[in-house]
Amino acid sequence: MSGVQFKVETFTLGPLQTNAYLLTVSDGDGERGFIIDPGMNPRRLLERIQGVKIEAIVLTHAHFDHMGGVDEARKAAGCPVYIHDLEADWLTDPRKNGSMRWQDVTPPLSTDAAEYALDEGQKLELIGHTFRVMHTPGHSPGSVSLLCGSHLFSGDVLFRQSVGRTDLPGGKERDLYDSIRNKLYVLDPETTVYPGHGGRTTIGFEKANNPYTA
Repeated sequence: MSGVQFKVETFTLGPLQTNAYLLTVSDGDGERGFIIDPGMNPRRLLERIQGVKIEAIVLTHAHFDHMGGVDEARKAAGCPVYIHDLEADWLTDPRKNGSMRWQDVTPPLSTDAAEYALDEGQKLELIGHTFRVMHTPGHSPGSVSLLCGSHLFSGDVLFRQSVGRTDLPGGKERDLYDSIRNKLYVLDPETTVYPGHGGRTTIGFEKANNPYTA
């Protein structure tokens, strides 16, 4: 792993206030980065990545509010997209990604297929760091969380004093709580959690204060 620590920037995008994350490092090769969950109306994110070498777009899951900016970001950056195989076809199907259902919020959305699949235990080598893929289903069947050191990007699995909804197609409450208790809560309590919506938190704070997992 590179000795250069990465920087995390948050862009809260679209009508559902979805957190897109830009992770960057600056070294002798200039500024390099990758994007997690480019949501709808990504103009501010696209402006920020001008001049940045974007290595990848990684999706924690394929609900429309998390993948709504994929086309624009991929075209701007010329980079591949990663998603779990269980939701690979959600990118191309507005019925599965939810955009067909929520037409008061968004027009139907679809994008080209992802270039790469994510799976449990996979290690992504991005911006000089290793990110471990954790399959954390429940909110959706292909939900993943990304872990690098003391940084966890949890998508819509775990929020500050809340958890992801399970009433959407493919959601399963039991799977969600299994993911949180058996995969996330076993991490170091000091691990910072970067959720898909809302503010940052830590594993220790959620174990002690999250009313849904008490």
